[in-house]
Amino acid sequence: MERTGPQTLWNLDRHAGRAGWRRFLLLLLVAATTAGGVQLLATALGPQVPYGLAIALLAVFALSFGWIALSFWTAIAGFVLKSFGLHPLSLRRRGPGDDAGDGGVPALRERTAILVPVYNEAPDEVFARLATTWRSLEATGQSNAFELFVLSDTTNDAIAAEEAAGIEVLRERLGIGERLHWRRRRRNVGRKAGNIADWLDTHGARFDHMIVFDADSVMSGDTMVRLAALMEASPRTGIIQTHAVAMGQETLFARVLQFSSRVYGSMVSTGHSFWQMSEANYYGHNAIIRVAAFSAHCRLPVLKGRAPFGGEILSHDFVEAAFMRRAGWFVWSLPNLDGSFEELPTNVVDYAVRDRRWMQGNLQHARLVFTRGLHWMSRLHLVMGIMGYLASPLWLGSLLLSAAIVLEHEIVGPVYFGNAPSLFPNWPQYNTGHVHALLLVTTLLLFLPKLLALVLSLRAPAPAYGGRLALTGSVVLETLFSALLAPVMMLFHSLFMLGILAGRAVGWPPQARGERGMPWALALGRHGGQVALGAAAVVVMGYWAPSFLTWLLPVVAGLLLAPLLAVYSSRRSLGVAARRWRMFMTPEERLEERTKQASSTT
Repeated sequence: MERTGPQTLWNLDRHAGRAGWRRFLLLLLVAATTAGGVQLLATALGPQVPYGLAIALLAVFALSFGWIALSFWTAIAGFVLKSFGLHPLSLRRRGPGDDAGDGGVPALRERTAILVPVYNEAPDEVFARLATTWRSLEATGQSNAFELFVLSDTTNDAIAAEEAAGIEVLRERLGIGERLHWRRRRRNVGRKAGNIADWLDTHGARFDHMIVFDADSVMSGDTMVRLAALMEASPRTGIIQTHAVAMGQETLFARVLQFSSRVYGSMVSTGHSFWQMSEANYYGHNAIIRVAAFSAHCRLPVLKGRAPFGGEILSHDFVEAAFMRRAGWFVWSLPNLDGSFEELPTNVVDYAVRDRRWMQGNLQHARLVFTRGLHWMSRLHLVMGIMGYLASPLWLGSLLLSAAIVLEHEIVGPVYFGNAPSLFPNWPQYNTGHVHALLLVTTLLLFLPKLLALVLSLRAPAPAYGGRLALTGSVVLETLFSALLAPVMMLFHSLFMLGILAGRAVGWPPQARGERGMPWALALGRHGGQVALGAAAVVVMGYWAPSFLTWLLPVVAGLLLAPLLAVYSSRRSLGVAARRWRMFMTPEERLEERTKQASSTT
């Protein structure tokens, strides 16, 4: 049996090159599942469906179903590993970053910079998060190996003045002195990627690693020290990505998504780490990066042509990971490292607007998929980023094609003799058994991972999620909420896709943060078209094909209820009430409550 000592335990590089059988198994399962789904649909359609419509539906369905199957089997891998307490890289009880019984985290020898790019953010909120992060880092006793840089791209002079004043206050409050830096760029060249590139040119030579934050990031000191120790022990590693857990917001919308991220996210991230191994991805923040390798190999090109498909690359992170791996450096994801946090938008519209920006950036990746020298896994990541947003138009296409087939059958009626001469009629076939089987399989692919994640969470200490009954109720309500939200996001994404294909580019405005309630006027304006489409589907299908309307009800319900869902889920009062009832609780919130209770009694 291979021995694992203190030195090898922290070395990520030794696990590289062991992913072949994992990827083969995953792709085999995904291919078999997709083929089975396509076969069920083809049989259910039967020969009476017009050939062109059938081929179009099967093609769109295969892409959508394959995407769902990939997510499903990734989640299953994560469930198996977490059930047996196995590290996704080593497949043992212990893996890179664990320190049980070996003397703890090694003392750091190299220098690490913490970079916090900001762009017209609320300075007091940013600095409060930085204060929390730095105090946690000081508690490890290894803060001398770190420096903190606030890299401002702020264009608003008033906000910039607040940043400058706030930095001085923060220096004094933390006693950090000149290890807290702030600089403001006057020209926002290259956006966040350009901001970091400017830092590389001016300060990068002094540091071995950089931990990149977003303005809403928080990370525990223990996690940052472990990341730095892993980099020191793994000389061929270029990037280590953590799993950032959403937290910190109180609207009902944000609380539901935070709960979902905490309960399901770790399982799925573990599955991804299992098969991606040393060719994992980078998500732009809450990760540590080797400075020299990044500076030498990860500068972004400017794409030829005009936006939205040309110009500066908006989604820089996937491309930087691909370039890092192309240069021979490994990229890892370690979801087992706790203490990495971020914030989410607090209402449906802000959530969709953020996706609009990311969609344009990910669609630009289509021009980079065949870049010379990329690892095939890097190409897959770029395609997966595109599919993350293409899935919605594909789903919409499946619904429209299915409706067209049903309406054609109801209006035209069965065709007993086609164009080809035949002595015998083409009798209609109704393969309801295959339809029900396909529905059952699709339901399992979509909802079984949620059930398995609930099983894992129920194994945690009872109070972690507000109690087992509250946890189970929260999963049920989150599933209902997600089902209603899915068709809303489908139409948002499909509309965004049409706009991008039509040549309408979006800039990079500051992300909306803070708890913003949704007024009825805005909700009706943004969701009115969705309500109208849902109502039209009810009228048309209810008249011509009422039996098919039953299958559409989950989609139609989400569209008809979209304004109500947007308004009420954006309210902080409902989020606070849910917390009072222990709904959508996370372990971090329970720990915070217990800490406050303990301090109040002493």
